[in-house]
Amino acid sequence: MSFPVTKADKCFLYDSNDNVYIDLIGGISVSAVGHSHPRVVDAIREQAGKYLHVMVYGEAVLAPQVRYAKMLVDLLPSSLDNVYFTNSGAEAVEGAMKLAKRYTGRTEFIACHHSYHGSTQGAMSIFGDESFRNAFRPLLPDVRHISHNNMADLQHISAHTAAVIVEVVQAEAGCLVPGREWLLALREKCTETGTLLIFDEIQSGFGRTGTLWAFEDYGVVPDVLLLGKALGGGMPLGAFIASKAVMDTLTYQPILGHMTTFGGHPVSCAAGMAALEVILEDRLVDGVAGKSELFRSLLRHPGIKEVRGKGLMMAVVLESFDAVLKLIDGICLKNAAQPTNKIGVFTDWFLFAPDCVRIVPPLNIDEDSIREACRIILQELENI
Repeated sequence: MSFPVTKADKCFLYDSNDNVYIDLIGGISVSAVGHSHPRVVDAIREQAGKYLHVMVYGEAVLAPQVRYAKMLVDLLPSSLDNVYFTNSGAEAVEGAMKLAKRYTGRTEFIACHHSYHGSTQGAMSIFGDESFRNAFRPLLPDVRHISHNNMADLQHISAHTAAVIVEVVQAEAGCLVPGREWLLALREKCTETGTLLIFDEIQSGFGRTGTLWAFEDYGVVPDVLLLGKALGGGMPLGAFIASKAVMDTLTYQPILGHMTTFGGHPVSCAAGMAALEVILEDRLVDGVAGKSELFRSLLRHPGIKEVRGKGLMMAVVLESFDAVLKLIDGICLKNAAQPTNKIGVFTDWFLFAPDCVRIVPPLNIDEDSIREACRIILQELENI
């Protein structure tokens, strides 16, 4: 399935044949405020007219970085008060892993089976699937994998563990939601062993699950928070966030413990800040639960086994990967090509849940578009 995108606006994509697609992927959680939002576009233009890249951290103080960092920490628990911007989510993972080793003096990392944290070598080392990892070995040593939401596996966290890195909602496993008790026990075990708890909210952050940060709904605060995707408002941007006391360990022995040339690019920070302002001022998070429920109420069909997930981070479970591929192809290309229709639905599947269809649309998708997307999905299921 592929088509040439010529334009994107709100929750719609357009191709060179004048077909329209309702976007249920949103760049995989990137386009939280939809495509080409005027406030984001204006912020990009304004900052581009002032300056682009100037200098890496230190010598030059870049106002977009400072303002955005301040905005983020004001929306986070007081212990998460220091922001290090990177180019991407994967680079945020790399920085956080170095930070954990430097702060704890330990080398062991624990991540979850079927987790996805990026494809750079450190992130690949904690990648939750051996078939992916094995192709690029040797990778980092001292990495252990546990099962998400499994109480018994928490025993593996010890005084040798530098950090446990988990997604609050496991994205590529098909939007698996943990129990509150498991996250609380995870937090307690990390505190007990002096292990840093790192939450990867690269996909789940910025209102995706119905709260601004997914961890808010569980009453558990991480030691390090990873952000990306929606962080840049459609521009490339990532970040790892911790307390200043923890982050300061990257400032000595050596003096520059972590470096980046383009991390926190002024245009990316300006775009991300504008997008976050839209999320807050338009109260988009308040509408997530209702839109999620609308999807769930409409997506009822004998071919749908389950709709799972949290907020607008959902997986529609079908009978097989073959059914998923047929549905995706049908609702996207075949449906859009109909002379009387000219509208399709754009979505995809998950790395570790190939029997699931992904639903992570822009948070400001309107109800009419939700209804139309679900109508097309149900209609195509009749042909599978």
